Amino acid sequence: MKAALVGLDPEPSGKTPPALLYEARRPTGRERGPDAVVETILGFAAELRDLGTARFGTPAEAAGVAVPGIVDETSGTAVYAANLGWRDVPLRALLSERLGGIPVALGHDVRTGGLAEGRIGAGRDAGRFLFVPLGTGIAGAIGIGGRIEAGAHGSAGEIGHIVVRPGGRACGCGQRGCLETLASAAAVGRDWAAACGDPAAGAADAAKAVASGDERALAVWRDAVDALADGLVTGLTLLDPEMLIIGGGLAEAGDTLFTPLREAVRRRVTFQRLPSIVPAALGDAAGCLGAGLLARDLLSTEVTA
Repeated sequence: MKAALVGLDPEPSGKTPPALLYEARRPTGRERGPDAVVETILGFAAELRDLGTARFGTPAEAAGVAVPGIVDETSGTAVYAANLGWRDVPLRALLSERLGGIPVALGHDVRTGGLAEGRIGAGRDAGRFLFVPLGTGIAGAIGIGGRIEAGAHGSAGEIGHIVVRPGGRACGCGQRGCLETLASAAAVGRDWAAACGDPAAGAADAAKAVASGDERALAVWRDAVDALADGLVTGLTLLDPEMLIIGGGLAEAGDTLFTPLREAVRRRVTFQRLPSIVPAALGDAAGCLGAGLLARDLLSTEVTA
């Protein structure tokens, strides 16, 4: 878990980057079960509140939290997160109670990161964008006019579960051939480990091997880029974004990823308008910054009301 205290000066356009005053990390404690994860989050938040009061003379005015899985942002409920064992956790209410009744915003982790990229990162000048981080899995955030579309049931943007290779590799969602089974950082690392015979090899090692011209790595990389391009073209056909923002661990490969990816997408478009394809700007701070923006939005709403 990553957390931060952020200073948010009032700014009507919402384009002012939050000031990161303090950052910290903690293990989730998920090996002790889902209730332990919830308690870890609550305790971590209370620690930050107390530290903020001690250092800055005043407690935090609002809190934002971003979690994986399916999130009902209206009710503040973490509906389902397979990797945490959660079902219907009323996280917003629990956090607000632990933090003395301050307003709390709950968001999906990728959508929250997308909010930050859209307002203060790579997409700040784009009216419509699709943010796609390539990490352990693949998800997406749909940016429209300064907000992120959650969908009718809190699961909009799940581009990683578009089937790009029917009948292919099994996915945890129950389908076969999903994009994230082929083009996530985890998938590339797994395929490169098999190709090079080193079980400890990962996606970063694959990228280095590609840059050195290793033919085995080039084949693994080509397959992943082709799958990713197929998924992205499906996304841009549906959404017609101005910009595709690619983040996550795989994006750290830089031009090793972006040069072939831009070309692969360009080859696939027909009637569609080709969007800009750019790297994310905020790195792994995007989630904390986005959570801070969610908190600022709560305060802005209260002031307006």
